[in-house]
Amino acid sequence: MSNPWLDRWNERYSNAEFAYGELPNEFLKAQLEQLPAGKILFAAEGEGRNSVFAAQMGWTVAAFDISSEGKKKAMQLAEKNGVTVDYQVGELQDLHFEPQQFDAIALIYAHFPAEIKSQLHQALDKMLRTGGTVIFEAFSKNNLAYVAKNEKVGGPRDLAILCSVEELQHDFPNYDIQQLAEVEIELNEGLYHNGTGSVVRFVGTKK
Repeated sequence: MSNPWLDRWNERYSNAEFAYGELPNEFLKAQLEQLPAGKILFAAEGEGRNSVFAAQMGWTVAAFDISSEGKKKAMQLAEKNGVTVDYQVGELQDLHFEPQQFDAIALIYAHFPAEIKSQLHQALDKMLRTGGTVIFEAFSKNNLAYVAKNEKVGGPRDLAILCSVEELQHDFPNYDIQQLAEVEIELNEGLYHNGTGSVVRFVGTKK
């Protein structure tokens, strides 16, 4: 992974204020409230707002990100809320997660470099048990048109990093799909997700 990518996230997370706020993503929150607590993994978890929420709900929470600054903020947030998150720093292939270890995997704005995006999705799939749930929300390829109107909505400017329904169908093929669609939503998450944007949402149960 390129150093500029890592430097970008360390810089963003090094400020005192939480880049995307301290509250959980609304879509994630709604999905977790429908599931029994178990073991969950958060990919590209940043400053920990979602993993800390899951821990507050009684989940056993693991998370990873390439940013050490993100982990620092996540640990602050976990301590503030009196919960524990097993947060690892590094690239997924170098970490020590096991096949079928988790009951749920959350990818909330987990945008990866284009050349490894599908590879990482498929690796995460292997870590989910049969009957487990994927919860996914990320900017769609059509979000670039929204960013052109309002930069504050946020998201990658590189089309190849953005997501599509077809890509998710390819990367997560063996699922009973509860939800898979591109939708327009209103975002109000911290400093960097504000306004009308286009996202892909996916909830599926692994067969």
